[in-house]
Amino acid sequence: MAVAIAPGSCGELVQGVVDGRYFLVTCPVSWYSEVEIIPGKDGPALPHQRKLRQAVCTWLDKHGYAVEPFLVRVRSSLPRGKGMASSSADIAAACVAAAAAKGCAITPQEIAALAVAIEPSDGIFFEGIVAFDHVAGAWCEMLGTPPPMTLAIFDTGGRVDTVRFNQRADLQTLNRAKEADVRRAFALVKEGLRTADPCLIGAGATLSAVDNQTILEKRGLEAAIACVSGHGAVGINAAHSGTVIGVLFDDKCLAGLPACVRQLQREQADWRYLGQAKLVSGGIFAQ
Repeated sequence: MAVAIAPGSCGELVQGVVDGRYFLVTCPVSWYSEVEIIPGKDGPALPHQRKLRQAVCTWLDKHGYAVEPFLVRVRSSLPRGKGMASSSADIAAACVAAAAAKGCAITPQEIAALAVAIEPSDGIFFEGIVAFDHVAGAWCEMLGTPPPMTLAIFDTGGRVDTVRFNQRADLQTLNRAKEADVRRAFALVKEGLRTADPCLIGAGATLSAVDNQTILEKRGLEAAIACVSGHGAVGINAAHSGTVIGVLFDDKCLAGLPACVRQLQREQADWRYLGQAKLVSGGIFAQ
């Protein structure tokens, strides 16, 4: 028996295409998926376990282990279909747990290859905050560790199928049209992480979220940005292929967060407040 825990995300800090390469900047948060692997037992495979079981079986086969029955238990605080990396967290934690059950380790690069072979993936299994090629898994750049920041997380409504979203015929054209702003957003977030400046991180994330409106609109986003700045937030980030947004606060300036949440709940009737989370470093650990 082995257990591993992986963080989810609140969308991404930045996402787009630069020089023909898809990438995202991870936004790992303190909501987690815990996966327990029990070898030698069998049980019903739940629908949300299909992807993680596929990744585990691929890893076992690749390393010469017989693919024998195993039971999976998933305990997660991450809603599905919202852009919070629920599948990526499940897959990553399951792979780490499966490796631990065999008495060995698995690298983030191995997890990335397994994950993107199934569907476009978040990079929350890499430590810190990274820029990650979420489509091909061919590139990862460590950007740093986050300064103390808190997100007030809202669901703007609906669900998004990651695979179908990334198969859109117009996606590449729309991403190319906003490449210049994506470069600026990336530069701001990168510098914000280098200097531990939440304001720069928030500015870059907000720019990327607004630019993504041409690809996946979140009604009320622009009005919300005007609202949150009056309560001391440093910006808003979005799930670029999901439905959640995060209102970003420097932990040194959290006094306005409760009033900000109340105002958004009044003004954005279609949004649902999910709660608060800390911006954390990515990475998975086995128990």
